[in-house]
Amino acid sequence: MTSSTGPRIRRTTQNTLLTYNLSRRIHDVQTYPTQSPQGATVLIYGHETGVTVVWRGGRRFKPSQKPEPAKQHQNGGSADAGVMVIDSDDEEPAAKTTSAAAFVDKPEFEASTEEAPYPEIIQTLDLTLGTSVLHVAVLPNSPNTADGAATGATLLGDKLVFAVSCASNDAYVIVLPSTPPSPESKARPELRIDLLAGQAGSGAWGESLIGLGGQTRPSDGLAVALARTSSSAQPVSPPRLIVAAHCKQASGVLRLWDVALDVKSGRPLEPFQTEYLPNPLKSISFNPTHGTQLLTVSVTAATRIYDYAASSIPNDPEATGPFPGQGSWLLSLYQPFAKPSSARKPILDAAWIARGQAVFVLLADGMWGIWDIDGVSPLSAGAAMSTKLKSGVRGAALTAFSISGYVEGTGSLRSIANQNKETQQGEFAPMTPHTRKQATASLNSTNTLERLAAIHGGVRTAVIPSLKKASQDEALVLWVGGLEHVCVVPHVARFWDSQLNKGSGGGVNLFSGGLPSKMTKLADLATGLLGEPCCGVDLIPAQSSGALADGGMAVEVVIRGESRLVIARDGDESGSKKLALYRPRRLFSKERPNAIIVHGEKDKAAPKLSFNLSTAKAGSLRLRSAAPADQDHDMEVESPTVASRKRVGFDFANTLSAAADETADISRDVEAEMLGIMEIDQALESLNGTPTNVRKRVFFDE
Repeated sequence: MTSSTGPRIRRTTQNTLLTYNLSRRIHDVQTYPTQSPQGATVLIYGHETGVTVVWRGGRRFKPSQKPEPAKQHQNGGSADAGVMVIDSDDEEPAAKTTSAAAFVDKPEFEASTEEAPYPEIIQTLDLTLGTSVLHVAVLPNSPNTADGAATGATLLGDKLVFAVSCASNDAYVIVLPSTPPSPESKARPELRIDLLAGQAGSGAWGESLIGLGGQTRPSDGLAVALARTSSSAQPVSPPRLIVAAHCKQASGVLRLWDVALDVKSGRPLEPFQTEYLPNPLKSISFNPTHGTQLLTVSVTAATRIYDYAASSIPNDPEATGPFPGQGSWLLSLYQPFAKPSSARKPILDAAWIARGQAVFVLLADGMWGIWDIDGVSPLSAGAAMSTKLKSGVRGAALTAFSISGYVEGTGSLRSIANQNKETQQGEFAPMTPHTRKQATASLNSTNTLERLAAIHGGVRTAVIPSLKKASQDEALVLWVGGLEHVCVVPHVARFWDSQLNKGSGGGVNLFSGGLPSKMTKLADLATGLLGEPCCGVDLIPAQSSGALADGGMAVEVVIRGESRLVIARDGDESGSKKLALYRPRRLFSKERPNAIIVHGEKDKAAPKLSFNLSTAKAGSLRLRSAAPADQDHDMEVESPTVASRKRVGFDFANTLSAAADETADISRDVEAEMLGIMEIDQALESLNGTPTNVRKRVFFDE
């Protein structure tokens, strides 16, 4: 993915796919939670030789101005040709002094962002580490900025801070300027002379590399968060970062480091907490609101919450450091059982939602659920589980889901257990080596769990802009097994509310005030991956709330292949917004119909015809006999091809036409004639002289 290489665009009936072909094998990709100063979205992905930072969208670089050539004299020499400088052996050349000076990058950008059908890649930067980068971790979507936590406003404004874990058992924290480097900075001559001049940690790009020690095996996952400082600390304290990593050393180890970003040390930092686990972990993530709480996901055990700042044992008075030497496990979240066995279903991944007040979990059989920890659901009747999350309290657990369901199309994953039931309840069959093997497999519950444990998947969330400035919503993407089951929840809060109303029988109507939201499956992703499997997903929030106003999806989905990155956008084959999701429609739309209407060509040579079909003489309202055909003196025919036609039917039109033509005779009493026709005047005369208080029936003759 380079600034000069454009994506391969394919439009399907549901979305638009942008495929970026890379020359390296990708191991992980993350979207940075904040944009760069010039308005670009930052993508960070790890590959075989290091990590690459991509700036996508935003303002472009101004075209570089070439330096003016030196003025020449009439004889062809330059202005300084007459000056001769003789360097002695003791003096260093001036060229070396100039190259030794530090390069100061001053990129210049355009004043405004040009409108394009899709955001372009503005700049890329490769940071070589000499080994494969397996995992990348960035700050949570909503970093903690209250209750004495480091604000990190300057840090998030002009710096990129992320952690990487390598295949060589090493882990690093990288601090990099968030402004993309200019093309002149990447074209420096010293970078072409020395191959190691642009390596990560050399400072050629203004970056700093901080090593993390204490590991004997590669990390299987990373998580970072801003450190929480005490209220007695200095008001302007340097920001600190907490890095958590887990690996499969022994039965599982969790380590945490406290990293000061302004201190440069040559030696790797040692962890301040090391927690030995009964089972290895699948993933970890920090709470976006409570920065000291860490969500740990175990495949077969449970999902647990760990707090590194709350100690479960009395603090050692001789201990030094802002954090205790051991944290505490606050809460265990247990998934349902895999029937008919006595073991629980394997967990694929879990993530914080609702600003760290609930947890969304995805299971290996396609089931998903939400654990409502703080009681934030609209129909929550029980007490909040957060009241039990206190230091020293052990054994707190939660098993019931607030809402749950299954991913569409994952019935084959759940058919394994159903097949075991049918085998046990089937008719008698002769015992053969084949049937004996099937009976043994059906009675062994571990066989079902092994098949489910081989399924891969994940969950990612992102904060999206909202139409209301005071509130923020979240979007969620998940995948199970492969690219056939990639689903998006564009609005988690609406989805939660609609599922609760659906379960209670309420539903959502036109006058309820809320817009329904559902889990949408992305289709035709194989068109973008081109045969590669789906290895992971992520979300890119929209840069503005215009997509929300239009009713579209306010996120872009990043699908990671083996050597490709595919970005799925909401759109159809025509390039316009497609209603893969819910979009509000007006009752009376102002849009014109897009049907194809064919108008025939007008025959200009056709003769013009005008007829006067009146046969009655002017001045009479009575019905008269029709005139003979030879007395059609009022009929005007402009075309000789039209012959006189015999009149049939419509005799009443003769009197009507005559009444319409009456304009000259003023002596006639039209009212009297009309009363005479209707015989109303006779009925009125019979009523004269009768008393007014006596009722009399009047009948009109037909």
